[in-house]
Amino acid sequence: MDSRSARKHQAILDAATAVFLDKGYAGTSMDDIAKLAAVSKQTVYKHFSDKEKLFAEIVLATTDRLDTAIDLLADVPADAAALEENLTRLARQFLDTLTHPRVIQLRRLIIANADVFPDLGTEWYEKGFERGLARLASTFRRLADEGLLRIDDALLAANHFSGLLLWIPVNRAMFTGRSQHTEADLDRYAAAGTRVFLAAHR
Repeated sequence: MDSRSARKHQAILDAATAVFLDKGYAGTSMDDIAKLAAVSKQTVYKHFSDKEKLFAEIVLATTDRLDTAIDLLADVPADAAALEENLTRLARQFLDTLTHPRVIQLRRLIIANADVFPDLGTEWYEKGFERGLARLASTFRRLADEGLLRIDDALLAANHFSGLLLWIPVNRAMFTGRSQHTEADLDRYAAAGTRVFLAAHR
């Protein structure tokens, strides 16, 4: 793909993302996407054979952007004196990533179309959130091996930790359609979630 074609490809992806998030899958047409991307509909079809393939590429591309956040889940030093501080910092970064407005919008879009595209939803979950939970479980297992945590089931513990952090802001955003939390709210959720988790597992 030459540079001009690559630019058009990216413009189509950007436009499609914006339209899908605004109008939903069913409410989006290839005409809408072509218009926003400032290309012809033929050009859209040249790059993507149909709307379903375009939607799938947009959804799965977001899992690549979660790589940095997932890598952070492994970055907890085995330092007993600073364990709460380090886990709280990790919790705050986790919250930042998963409560980002674009992530929340995409999550709602995927859930809304889960019956139509169950395989796509499954793949997004496995490559994104489930992969993050597995990395977090590995970190908890390592900290348990170092004697800093007491954990029988590391993956279950990773799910519990995530639930403590995400239950309030994500559910609120999912039901209301907008993020209503402040930075101070996220700080509080990170600190409180970490304290409760450590009360059970330290």
